Amino acid sequence: MWRTFVTVCRLGSLSAAAAELNHTQSAVSRQISGLERQLGVALVRRHARGVRPTPAGEIFQRHALATLREADRAVRAVRDFRDGAPVRPLAVGATPSLAAGIVPQAIRGLLERSGPVRWSLLPGLSAHLHDRVIAGDLDVAVVTDAPPGLPHDPRLERRFLGTDEMVVVLPLGHPRAGQGPVAMRALADETWVEDNDGSAALLRRQAARAEVTARIDLAAADLHGKLALVAAGHAIALVPGVLRRALRADVATVPLVDPPTRGLYTLTPRQDPHPATAALFEQLTTACGEARPTSTSSGSPARAGGGTPSSPPEKPYVGRGEA
Repeated sequence: MWRTFVTVCRLGSLSAAAAELNHTQSAVSRQISGLERQLGVALVRRHARGVRPTPAGEIFQRHALATLREADRAVRAVRDFRDGAPVRPLAVGATPSLAAGIVPQAIRGLLERSGPVRWSLLPGLSAHLHDRVIAGDLDVAVVTDAPPGLPHDPRLERRFLGTDEMVVVLPLGHPRAGQGPVAMRALADETWVEDNDGSAALLRRQAARAEVTARIDLAAADLHGKLALVAAGHAIALVPGVLRRALRADVATVPLVDPPTRGLYTLTPRQDPHPATAALFEQLTTACGEARPTSTSSGSPARAGGGTPSSPPEKPYVGRGEA
């Protein structure tokens, strides 16, 4: 009954829940009614477009989700043990820019060092990944201190990986392509494209420091769409420096004078951490160091670099841009 209730709340429809669970709609309705009788309170309210949880239902839904997730983890652990794989799969989350290069590189290093490990990678924004670690869906999240930032949570351990310098990405034919560090003021007449509110806030903040306005005239659904618009010559964009190696071949990067930066972190649960998280952190630190440019004195489209992570900011998670 609990899984039926959670499914109804997620889909907002008895019929949709019935179809997903392979039940009849009447069976779903009976289970919800039985749960309400058991608890002595109404859990859902019907309306013209379906159903939604009552205030009591919202409370029960949160606890039911946590219980069901833990039950699913227990079942997977037993099945893995039965199948000869006593170590549970490693579930990793990462922001889009980190999932595009640094995290896969780190996982490759982990596998080479520790041997075969079943793993999965879920891209998402930092706030969403933070919640997924708390919910038990992820063993580790690789996040940034991007707007709007993340709260300090005693249930999670946060470890600093390094600092990432943002860069400007341009179409190959742009007059600034191949030049040295460019001042933000020199880009005042450009059209910019952004794909999320956090990145747009970072760009506006950088422009305000230079006493100019960034004209964000285009919006993209995601990072891939953002780069596609740049490659086609429609706009330029601010992107994380860690993306240099993963960028498409028809765009170039140019460093900024006094560029904005963002901190990179891992989030892991304090209780029952995955046995592979410590080794993965070491690999992530190495990958972050290798992704840093050797110098910002050249605007070459080259995307490779070296170096080591810098010290953590004094005030982490003070939002600096998300991608």
